[in-house]
Amino acid sequence: MRPPASLLLPLPLLVLIGCVSEHGPLTNRMAQSTTPYLARAARQPVSWQPWGRDAFALAARLDRPILLYVGADDCRWCGVMDREVYGDPTLGAMIDSLVVPVRVDRDERPDVAQRYATAVQLLAGLRGYPITVFLTPDGSAFFGGTYFPLDDPITGRGLKQVLPDVARSYREQRASILRRAALVRERSLGRRSGIRAGALKPGAVQRETEAVRGLTAAAARTRSDIASFRFTQAVDVLLAAYARTRDSTYLAPARAVLGYLVDSGDVGLAASARDDPPELVRAGLLRDLSAGWALTGDPRYREAAATLTHTLVRELALSDPQSRFADRDAYVLGAVLEAAAAVGDTTAERGARAQLDTLVTRVYTRGRGVRHAARGSVHGLLQDQVQVAGAALAAYDAAGDRRYLDVARDLAAVLERDFADPLGGYWDVAATDPAAPALADRTKQVLDDLLPGANAWAARVLLQLSEDTGDARYRRRAEATLEACAGAAHGQGARAATYLDAARRALGPR
Repeated sequence: MRPPASLLLPLPLLVLIGCVSEHGPLTNRMAQSTTPYLARAARQPVSWQPWGRDAFALAARLDRPILLYVGADDCRWCGVMDREVYGDPTLGAMIDSLVVPVRVDRDERPDVAQRYATAVQLLAGLRGYPITVFLTPDGSAFFGGTYFPLDDPITGRGLKQVLPDVARSYREQRASILRRAALVRERSLGRRSGIRAGALKPGAVQRETEAVRGLTAAAARTRSDIASFRFTQAVDVLLAAYARTRDSTYLAPARAVLGYLVDSGDVGLAASARDDPPELVRAGLLRDLSAGWALTGDPRYREAAATLTHTLVRELALSDPQSRFADRDAYVLGAVLEAAAAVGDTTAERGARAQLDTLVTRVYTRGRGVRHAARGSVHGLLQDQVQVAGAALAAYDAAGDRRYLDVARDLAAVLERDFADPLGGYWDVAATDPAAPALADRTKQVLDDLLPGANAWAARVLLQLSEDTGDARYRRRAEATLEACAGAAHGQGARAATYLDAARRALGPR
């Protein structure tokens, strides 16, 4: 069953399609892309442009809006839209005559994806992928949604109806469009940052953890979206709460979720149905299984954890190292290393450390931090730094090799130099992205999405560094980060799970 069409803001209808191109057809440049997902679009009859200054300058020169499409290999409805919508030659000609089309791989540019996911949620009340959003030439979103069909003349929600409608509104109601774009940008920035500073209060953390418990119990009863990354994080925080309090009301919903996921077969397939990257859901589940086994002694958890560790190491070994993304690979490897240490699987530990060594060699430079991928020019993303640091600490704790501790300490120094906000917390990118004005507004990622919230994970890494080195300065930085983001968790449910776990670690046993 298809998801509901995007909710459209009222725009005037266009009777005739006008062609505003003055400089001939655009050129599809996806063939030069560094990811297979983008490269496949070179066959589509759309003049896709890569994300960058050139595309934004072209939109300004032609005085057209930008059609930004963000998709991914793991996104089922992205595949449907690529086949059924962007493969249509008539639509391709319409796109090229009315807008400047820009295509982004969600996993290559997670910073871009997260910004416009927030904008679409504000514009249409929708979450998920693909992202289909119209921008002004300065990168501000003014209209959008997720999946759009090719043609829907009855409701007007097909792209063949939406495109001319948007183009006419952009030409004839420019002032209104610009006001809307400015408002969305202002509200989007505030929502993405989620920053309201305050003291770490045990009572507030407790209340939010109880809310996660209630949501997880309800999801376990209905089996709604529990094969997802956010619920693996929710189970993690509930298991930690049980370990601290021995209150079985935390353990029961966690075990209900784990039981369903263990019994359901390939959790990765279930995850892909809702567009979560399967390997990340498996890795999150692996952390839960090893923690669950340590707490309960349930042999099913240990057996499932042992199977998953080898599955994940094997999948990474078979994948192309040149096309892997640092943040995702590091999260998976960190989970494998923690689980292998917990269950005493030295073979999996050695395999994961070998994969981590390969990753570090390809993406890490001492004093400069981590690149997003071995190929490509994306550099300076907070998530890459904190995930690689976390994986390095897991390797150090498992094997005692100080090389890994040195990597983590160096990345902590990079965080402080390139990402830190003097008011607390860390920006999502090291500096203003030179690719386009759309990324001039840096934000602080706190809540879990496809990966743990980057500031929450940074706090976790810093707390672990403090334990491993005895240096209290890391703990103070972790506490300052959590305090700077103290307002982010309120009312966010499972999306705040990693923050709540880090906050509880900082508060200590109480």
